[in-house]
Amino acid sequence: QITGGLGEVFGTKTDSKVAAVSVIAVLTVCFVLSAISGIDKGIKWLSNANAVAAALLVFFLFVVGPIVFILSTFTESMGAYLTTLPTMSFRTGAFGGGDWISGWTIFYWAWWISWTPFVGMFIARISKGRTIRQFVIFVILVPSLVSFAWFAILGGAAFDLQLNQKVDMAGELKTGLENALFFTLREFPASGVTVVLAIFLIAIFFITGADSASIVMGMLSQRGTEHPNRTLTVFWGVATGAVAGVLLVA
Repeated sequence: QITGGLGEVFGTKTDSKVAAVSVIAVLTVCFVLSAISGIDKGIKWLSNANAVAAALLVFFLFVVGPIVFILSTFTESMGAYLTTLPTMSFRTGAFGGGDWISGWTIFYWAWWISWTPFVGMFIARISKGRTIRQFVIFVILVPSLVSFAWFAILGGAAFDLQLNQKVDMAGELKTGLENALFFTLREFPASGVTVVLAIFLIAIFFITGADSASIVMGMLSQRGTEHPNRTLTVFWGVATGAVAGVLLVA
């Protein structure tokens, strides 16, 4: 997605594996530096910058986009989610639809389950000294609400282009899923700025996820210490980037 965004900015084709691996290498250097700087410095600064940039992007898209359609999308999607979640939780595909389940629902949940040790430890680390009320509000409720709003605004804007503005969003997906976000942003004002902001957001999302993972793996490697050895943190960070690059090439 980052290489796709760079192609949008510079007007060149950047979807090669060399370009993608190069991006991973640069991001690896960034998140290793962030990880060794500590939670209260690099990770905190990047996370705050990410939150501000994300808020600016969705607020701008909300204002210049189809406000009524977005609000309707938010309301209807949340209602559908809350009403269908219990049913979906027990779905096994006994009467058909097994391909969709194996491709998304069950395995997607399994992917999140595999993340719970890492995410749980990192949240516990940054939540030390907070109350249970603060934890529930700022770790569960607020991020969930922000996620609903994020998907409603970006998704609603894209759906409106397809359904009401006669823009062939489905056809654009044939050029690559990573282009959908930038194709959507191009249909609104100040796309030169918003595309660059989106690339920045994607990069920081990657960096903040990977640097926290490096710290947690360092903690696990040293029997749960709150401040893992920097050399060990660097090792896990470089290993994470290396594995990402190898998987992409393979």
